[in-house]
Amino acid sequence: MPSQFSDENIPEPEATTLTDEQGRSIECTIESSFSLDGEEYILLLPLDTPVEILTWSDDEDEEVAVPVESEAVIDSIFDTAKVVLEEQNLTLKRTAVTLTVAGELPEDIFDNDVEENGSVGGGEEDYEELLMLTTFYHEEQQYGIYTPLDPFFIMARMNEKGEPQLLSSEELDKIEPLLPMIEEKLFGDFS
Repeated sequence: MPSQFSDENIPEPEATTLTDEQGRSIECTIESSFSLDGEEYILLLPLDTPVEILTWSDDEDEEVAVPVESEAVIDSIFDTAKVVLEEQNLTLKRTAVTLTVAGELPEDIFDNDVEENGSVGGGEEDYEELLMLTTFYHEEQQYGIYTPLDPFFIMARMNEKGEPQLLSSEELDKIEPLLPMIEEKLFGDFS
C-alpha cells in the first residue's frame, strides 16, 4: 500500500550563496523566509557542517572551554587544524560566518561525549551542545574542533539584487524578538 507521505510532495530547499565583508562565501539552503517593514529576510542552513574551534584556559582551579574567535589565532592554527581533519577525510574551509567542514562525518564521533560550552554573555542555563570531531596541539596549546548538535542557522536579508546579505547589528536587534516564532514555524513544519 503506498504511503500518503511522499518525498515528491516535499519541496527541495532553494540553494544560495552568502558572502561576507571579507569576500568569504558559504553555500546554504533557504529554510524559511518572511517580510518585515518591506524587507525580505531569510533563514539559511549551511550545506557543509559548521564547526567551532575551542581551547582551554584555567579559571579558578578548573579548565574552561573557550571558543577561538580571533581571526589572527584562527589564521595561525588553520593549517594544522586542516591537516588533522584531513585524517578523517574532512576538508576544513574558511567560509563566511563560521568555519565549516566538507565530507562525511565519521560514524564513531556520535559515540563521543557531548561537550557543553558556556556561551559568551550567557547564564548557566545558556549553553550550546557540541560534538567533538578531533583535538590537536599548536605551539603547546590544545585545541578541539567541535560541531554543534543543533542546526546552525544564519539570518540574512535579501538585497535589491536578490542576493542574501548578512544583517547589521541594528537589523539583528530588530529581528531577535521574532526568532522564537520563526523557529516554531520552521520546526512545526517538520513535525
